[in-house]
This record gives sequence, C-alpha cells and structure tokens, in this order.
Amino acid sequence: MATFFGEVVVAPSRAGVDDEESAEEAGEETPEDREIRRELEKKREIDVLWTLKSGASTESCSAEQFACSKFIVAIGHNAAAFLSSFILDSVCWEVVGVVKLWNEWCRTSNTTNVLPTDSFCLFYRLISDPTVLLCQCSCYVAEDQQFQWLEKVFGCMQKEGLQVTILSTCPVADYKTQESTLTLPSPFLKALKTKEFKEQICCSLLEQPNIVRDLPAA
Repeated sequence: MATFFGEVVVAPSRAGVDDEESAEEAGEETPEDREIRRELEKKREIDVLWTLKSGASTESCSAEQFACSKFIVAIGHNAAAFLSSFILDSVCWEVVGVVKLWNEWCRTSNTTNVLPTDSFCLFYRLISDPTVLLCQCSCYVAEDQQFQWLEKVFGCMQKEGLQVTILSTCPVADYKTQESTLTLPSPFLKALKTKEFKEQICCSLLEQPNIVRDLPAA
C-alpha cells in the first residue's frame, strides 16, 4: 500500500513461474485439445478460387501462372465503395475470382453472387484487357492470415512487369501532422511507393512518422 502520492512500490515478481506453468500446461495438452487446434488452423486457411476461363467451374489456382500487367487492390469498405462507384459501375468488368476465408470477424463462402454491401473479397478482370485485374477486399483479414492471403493471391500471377496499386483508408485522427487536422481537406490523399515505381504520382507522399498497417502494409 502506498503511504504517500508518488511512492514507488515494488510488486512481487513471478518471473520464471509463469514460464514453468506454461510449459507444464503445454505438456498437458490432451488429444482433444490438439484436434481442436488443428481444426481451427484448418478452418482459418484461405482459399483463392478463380474462374479465369469462360464457362469453367470455380477452382483454385493451378501451378500455371496467368499474365497480369496491373493489379489494383481496394482494402476496406471505403476503398471498395470507391471502386464500385467510379470504376466498376459499368459492363466493362467481369468477376473472375473470390477469396474464401473464416476468422473472428468474417465469414465468407465460395459463392460470387453477393451484394456490394456484403463483407467479401472479389476479383474482377477488364474485358477489353484481361491482364488488368481489380480486387475488392471489404472483408477483414486477420494478422495470421495476411501472409497466406498474399502468398495465394500473388502466387497465381506472373511477377514480371506487374504493377500493383493499393487503395486503403484510415481515420483522420490517426494522421500525424504539425498542422491542425481541422484545416485538412476531406478526404485527402497521400501516397507511398517503392523505388521501382518510376511514374509520376498523383498526390504528395505520406510523411513520417505516419505508417500503413495490416493488409495494405503487408
């Protein structure tokens, strides 16, 4: 108990005890626990299903990679809504793929007949140029699923000459600047780019110490 404000009180230490107890608990894992853990890991696996050939049934990507020159990915509800309003609102695009995943915040299936308001992840192909793909990812991808998402999606594409554009949003309150956020236009646009990108960008670069998180960062 502190006898005056600001007194430093040394808390009892359990260093080493928790590690030993955790090791004992890990060693006491029952076959039922292992089976449950395996089932959860299997359930959290991501399936990417493609219908790239006209009339073909939806199936996972084969060892053969397809050509892709531009891949635009909209992550989050706002970015996905932007694509729906300004790019996909035409008959120039066709659905060619879908991501099936399960986690604490997302339940999807392998059907492609979904409403724009549903939490989903769909791939579109430009009919006039099949090497241009779009992805609307409005579903939540958990941290332990992000690498798997990238590996399976990009594993189907040829990397040579591929240009990837990521669209995402974040709250203005998360934007770090010396200016007042009240003076910022709404919405405003910032960009990050790799050294390989040589074209002119349409807005200013994102300043430090601002960072990108989650699937866009991955």
